[in-house]
Amino acid sequence: MRVCVTGGAGYVGAVAVDELLAAGHDVTVLDSLAHGQRPVAEALAARGVRVVTGDVRDAGARQAALGGAEAVVHLAAIVGDPACAHEPALSQAVNVDAARALVNDIAGLPVRRLVFASTCSNYGRTADPAVPVDETAPLRPVSLYAEQKVTVERELLDRRDGALTVTCLRLATVYGVGPRMRFDLTVNEFTRDLWAGQRLDVYGERFWRPYVHVRDAARAIRRVLDAAPDHVAGRVYNVGRSDENYRKLDLVEVITGRLGRGEVRYVHRDEDPRDYRVSFERIRGHLGFVPDMCLPDGVEELVAALERRRFGDPFSARYANA
Repeated sequence: MRVCVTGGAGYVGAVAVDELLAAGHDVTVLDSLAHGQRPVAEALAARGVRVVTGDVRDAGARQAALGGAEAVVHLAAIVGDPACAHEPALSQAVNVDAARALVNDIAGLPVRRLVFASTCSNYGRTADPAVPVDETAPLRPVSLYAEQKVTVERELLDRRDGALTVTCLRLATVYGVGPRMRFDLTVNEFTRDLWAGQRLDVYGERFWRPYVHVRDAARAIRRVLDAAPDHVAGRVYNVGRSDENYRKLDLVEVITGRLGRGEVRYVHRDEDPRDYRVSFERIRGHLGFVPDMCLPDGVEELVAALERRRFGDPFSARYANA
């Protein structure tokens, strides 16, 4: 297929493009390169990817990127609670308004597949975190980012356009090494800080979250596009694996166990009430998808890359979205 990936030079996007190229798809990327990803974009272009440098809010940029597309993977977003809270008007414009505009654009084109990247944060704080929730559970977003993802998900799933196959992927918290590296994600940040010998202050250490490696998130996107349209039409899938739910104190144990060191202080704070464990049995049963990577594998990968000084200064602002 000819696939347009919005945010295709981003943390998940660049790896997703790699997966789609491996599957034989023709890929166009739309990305603003707002976080210094020009080298990532140039590397993609060298592999035959058509790169449109532009903002997803720009109608002209969308039109240029969507030309000839048969499928769209919509990843472009202001991602994460801190970034959205820092600039709420911008996050509304990008995460909601631009998503609506993109879908309206698609309606007049021969695009037949849309994969929308959402988040497991949509589950918010569950009634009993000891019980993993599946895709049928109530959505209780407690952050602006999750509220925006829930809004777009609902609008997409309520559409009555039978010609467009929509699939929503609720990604677990992503981690791991990627071409457009991020160190403002929990596992990556904790690993970097403890590797660097910094004291790590941990908030909400007993709250549960699911985690998924960035390559596995990308593989899930490929798996959806590989599936027959009627098999994934109108479907929501949690993306991760059921035995990869962790508390922050569990993350610390894995990382310090690998490093053999680490100063950690657990601090009480109430601002982030998200507490949820997630079941990933639907994507395993429906699509046969099981992530390859587990958290200890990802920590080992991160430490090895840090030891090789792959990122230069891992505390550089270019490795964060906010």
